Amino acid sequence: MSLIQVAALASVPAAFILGVLGLYQLYVVALVMGTTTLFFDVAYQSYLPSLVRKEDVVEGNQKLQVSASGAQVIGPSIASLLMGLLGAARAVASDALGTLTASFLLLSIKKPEPAPEGNPSGQRHFFAEMKEGVRVITSNKLLWTQAGCTGTSNLGSNIFNVAILLYAYRILGISQDSIGIAFSMGAAGFLVGALISRRVTAWIGLGRAIALSICGSFALLIVLLANGSYAIFVLGFAFFLAFMGVPIYNINQVSLRQIITPNRLQGRMNATMRTIIWGTIPVGAVLGGIFANAFGIVPTLTIGILISGAAVLWIVLGPIFRLKTQPDPVKE
Repeated sequence: MSLIQVAALASVPAAFILGVLGLYQLYVVALVMGTTTLFFDVAYQSYLPSLVRKEDVVEGNQKLQVSASGAQVIGPSIASLLMGLLGAARAVASDALGTLTASFLLLSIKKPEPAPEGNPSGQRHFFAEMKEGVRVITSNKLLWTQAGCTGTSNLGSNIFNVAILLYAYRILGISQDSIGIAFSMGAAGFLVGALISRRVTAWIGLGRAIALSICGSFALLIVLLANGSYAIFVLGFAFFLAFMGVPIYNINQVSLRQIITPNRLQGRMNATMRTIIWGTIPVGAVLGGIFANAFGIVPTLTIGILISGAAVLWIVLGPIFRLKTQPDPVKE
């Protein structure tokens, strides 16, 4: 999948140099990147429990989140610098080069992956495996509680995401060049959350750490206080607090579902989980546009924040809140 992304990204500067770059090509590149990212994310989350011991899954996910958050902190700054020096189209070439480097690093992993299991006849059937993936989620209260919580959070977050840029540009008068400061502050919060995740979880317990990280969404209500020349920093502070909870949630809930799922079912479980929790993302984006037009930008922001924060009810009212630590790894 990474090599497909390299080709898609490289096509942008190539077409620009040849003078044939157009909007429809960018649509296709965006579609390819989104599709391959979906496959990649399902594969890497499913592969981790085979790459490390189940007892080390939490540490593995923390390291993945730290590297991801570090990239989110420095990535926008590097992108802005390259765009200023080379222009947007040529700057994409550096993204292609980075993705190519990542591909070689993935190929350097030598640990063999267990062979997928089929039915007793040795054959594998797509729809039977898809049905099994759905059954894994629906038959395990820990898993479907996670699915409901993350899906609800994504729904509210994407309603908010539609309105926040309109709020920044139209109401606060923040320029497109300056809004990156607020998001960089938020990315720094993401990095801090990744670094303190294990300590917070050990201090207050697994279930409470997950619940607290979801409640971080309510910190976004601070953006409603933004005004004047300091508005960009008020937004940044709100993003910092809210984004700090994201890796704490991701590390713990992803590790939980990897630990309680047999390795042979990791792919099916993760694919089904992603379908559920990502299915609410476009719904939230559409609703965000509808609400902003019908009710206004500020009410839409508030609705998105409240829905996202209300996702904590899945945790508090379900079995996850009672967990102090990660359960024992499931037997294969």
